[in-house]
Amino acid sequence: MVKHIVTFKFKGDEQQRKEVAQKFAEALLQLPEQIEQLISIEVGINENPKETWDLVLTATAASLEDVAIYSAHPAHVAAVQIIAPYKEERACVDYTI
Repeated sequence: MVKHIVTFKFKGDEQQRKEVAQKFAEALLQLPEQIEQLISIEVGINENPKETWDLVLTATAASLEDVAIYSAHPAHVAAVQIIAPYKEERACVDYTI
């Protein structure tokens, strides 16, 4: 199995970043019902004002190939469009568990 961890930093003031993070989180949490390759997903919105990253997602899939299928799935692509105008930075790590 593969753990897929992605962190995001958004543009805008604190309120805008939180609103975007919340909308994105809601869309991401619906993905396991729509994408069979996605075993699970967990989303966290940063609550620590001393940190600058806004959101983290942790997803589990059976393989890196399944991560690629999930990433290209229309439901995931639609979710990513929510943050497109606000995404400042993204970092990702995929590893075998």
